[in-house]
Amino acid sequence: MILDIFFPNRCIHCNRIINGKLLVCNLCFEQIHFTHFEYSEENSLKEKCKLLFPIENAYALMQFEQENLSRKIIHELKYRSRETTGKILADWVIERLDFKNEKPDLLVTVPLHPKKEKERGYNQLHLFTKVLSDFHTIPFDHHLFKRNHYSKAQALKDKKHRLETQHTFSLIKNVSNQHILIIDDVFTTGNTLATIAWEILKAGNNKVSILVMAVDE
Repeated sequence: MILDIFFPNRCIHCNRIINGKLLVCNLCFEQIHFTHFEYSEENSLKEKCKLLFPIENAYALMQFEQENLSRKIIHELKYRSRETTGKILADWVIERLDFKNEKPDLLVTVPLHPKKEKERGYNQLHLFTKVLSDFHTIPFDHHLFKRNHYSKAQALKDKKHRLETQHTFSLIKNVSNQHILIIDDVFTTGNTLATIAWEILKAGNNKVSILVMAVDE
């Protein structure tokens, strides 16, 4: 296409021209710090979650270290209007994640406030979740929760304000006897995920697992 000639797709890390469906070149791909976690086994993310709420399983695709490539990838997804990055990340998860006998019943995403979603133009988790849903034939629900307050991005908050998540989310549908996989982009303090997890656990005889694109060690 003409746009590909004048505005070629470039690697977000080294700026090399790459295929339009890719995010990084082959050389930079080797620099991504994938976790190599097993979903149904013990790992550092699951240990972090255990300190906050009862959890079945936990999986993170990448390490979210200071100044590494995974940080650029998440930033590209959330703030550069590249919603299709979610599909790329989902494909990477599909290649590495095996639910085995622990396949969840429902996929749930952390909601944005409607104002934030309108500003961004999309929720960065939706396409990611749909790709996983289609591949594993697991239903998803983007509207199980609503976010009650509009706030600035977590990355722009100090640590004290990141901890103030009480009453941030409301469960707006009945859910019971379900194993629910909560999906988010980055696990930092874990308080956002804990707030949602406890709402699900209190609602009925439910179980909770976690999937994040990156975990901040």
